[in-house]
Amino acid sequence: MNVLIVQNDADLGKIWQRHLQRHGHLAEVVQDQDSAIALLHEAYYAIIILDVVLDAGSAIAVADYASFRHPDARVIFVTNSSFFSDGSIFQLCANACAFVPSATQPEDLTAMVEHYAKPV
Repeated sequence: MNVLIVQNDADLGKIWQRHLQRHGHLAEVVQDQDSAIALLHEAYYAIIILDVVLDAGSAIAVADYASFRHPDARVIFVTNSSFFSDGSIFQLCANACAFVPSATQPEDLTAMVEHYAKPV
C-alpha cells in the first residue's frame, strides 16, 4: 500500500519509511505542505502520516486536500507537542483516524497503518 509521510524531522521520517518498506509498503517522505500536496495530486495514498505542526505550511491544509482529492485516504496525525491534545483534531479533520506522539515506535505506527488502511 502507498503511504505518505509528512514529517518535519527528515531522519524520523526515514526511520518510519524504512520500517514500512520492510513490511512491504511503498512510502514517500516529504517535509512540507507544498510537497505533500504535489504528491497527493499525482498518486493515491491510503494512509498519510502527518506531523500536526509543519515548519513549512499547514497540516490541516494537507489533510483537507487529501480529503478532497482522495476521500478514502486516512490520516494518522503525529506530534511532539501538546497542540490539539484535547482531541479537537478529530472535529477539524474528518479523515483523521489517529493522533499519536512522534515518539511512537515504528512497529506500532506500521500496525496502525495496516489497521486503518483496511476497508470499513
